[in-house]
Amino acid sequence: MEAPEFRNFAKSMVDYIADYLENIRDRRVLPDVKPGYLRPLIPDTAPNKPDCWEDVMKDIERVIMPGVTHWHSPKFHAYFPTANSYPAIVADMLSGAIACIGFTWIASPACTELEVVMLDWLGKMLDLPAEFLACTGGKGGGVIQGTASEATLVALLGAKAKKMQQVKKEHPDWEDHIIISKLVGYCSAQAHSSVERAGLLGGVKLRLVPADENNRLRGAALEEAIKKDLDDGLIPFYAVVTLGTTNSCAFDCLEECGTVGNKYNVWVHVDAAYAGSAFICPEYRHLMKGVEKAESFNFNPHKWMLVNFDCSAMWLKDPSWVVNAFNVDPLYLKHDMQGSAPDYRHWQIPLGRRFRALKLWFVLRLYGIENLQAHIRRHCNFAKQFEKLCLTDKRFEIVGEVNMGLVCFRLKGSNELNETLLKRINGHGNIHMVPAKIRDVYFLRMAICSRFTKPEDIEYTWKEVSRTADEVLKH
Repeated sequence: MEAPEFRNFAKSMVDYIADYLENIRDRRVLPDVKPGYLRPLIPDTAPNKPDCWEDVMKDIERVIMPGVTHWHSPKFHAYFPTANSYPAIVADMLSGAIACIGFTWIASPACTELEVVMLDWLGKMLDLPAEFLACTGGKGGGVIQGTASEATLVALLGAKAKKMQQVKKEHPDWEDHIIISKLVGYCSAQAHSSVERAGLLGGVKLRLVPADENNRLRGAALEEAIKKDLDDGLIPFYAVVTLGTTNSCAFDCLEECGTVGNKYNVWVHVDAAYAGSAFICPEYRHLMKGVEKAESFNFNPHKWMLVNFDCSAMWLKDPSWVVNAFNVDPLYLKHDMQGSAPDYRHWQIPLGRRFRALKLWFVLRLYGIENLQAHIRRHCNFAKQFEKLCLTDKRFEIVGEVNMGLVCFRLKGSNELNETLLKRINGHGNIHMVPAKIRDVYFLRMAICSRFTKPEDIEYTWKEVSRTADEVLKH
């Protein structure tokens, strides 16, 4: 394919994308296909001679769309949102065209330098402490990871390296495997499964600390767990504080847990994957009170801030612990400017990295802070709208508090009744939700996910829930 054909193909695709997104609410949100549906629709082998792009365009509707779950439909309420916007899509086009692999500064200076500045822009929007920002001239700085799961693991490995160095100074005769066998990290029992997985990948014990009656990790519970482990001869080194849990969007008490972490010299990492976007709005920043006590902070602009996946923003007060833990420096990756700018390959698990900062730059410039704040507030208001509709129907109850753009609700009655309700809702395919369970109470999660959502979409979702409840309760 040469440039003239590319221009025609790309223009056709831009029209298709715009039509798809602007009319997405007309599509069935959940596909009605079975595993293996796609293989019979395409040939067994790749073509020997090239197909024409017009045929490829036709096959999108024939082959791909029947098996797509439409995450950006206003009828999609599962999981948490994944972001999408036209500026981010265009930025990904440019990133794909430049196609650099920005593992070092010299591999593409703009790729590294724009990322440094964008993480400062973003950090200022959240009002993060100056120690996290590169522009203040200290040790701190930000980096774009692929996911919050990666950020949690990177922070854990940095914390592990830091603690091992401290312990070796106190016990120079202890071998590495002895120290590692004693290391223990902590998170709320409500934390995302990726935190537990980080412990497995990092080869350390991870303690799930019970949350309080509001599903929050409190300082007293964390301190009790740390004290017990110290008494047992273990070495506490890492604690994850979640701001906006996956199950119910609960907020651990960062100020309390941060104080405890600092007291016992435990690295505190903040996982604000979903809810962190809301901290660009001043009225939500009280939920991150105590952030100055953390060593690292992470949230996903690719969830709720209109930046397409993948773009997970992470800040570290002292990246040297991560850099030194990951530093493998072969001759072919060395360059004359080492030390003058970050080589982000040392800040992450993979070596290669795409030019993801372009997405942030385009979105922040073409929306502006005010419009991004309006987007967050609009979603939070839609959640309150759904909560009010729920509360008008005495058959339903709200589970916990309604935080951000998530409503947790259930039919009054057994878990089995609510399992049946959700199965029927998803079976109809008109809206899509997923469940959660806390303390053996099963409930439905209604997350506001689409930037196209309007008040009438919330009315539609409620009517679908209410109508399905009628069906379930008749039996």
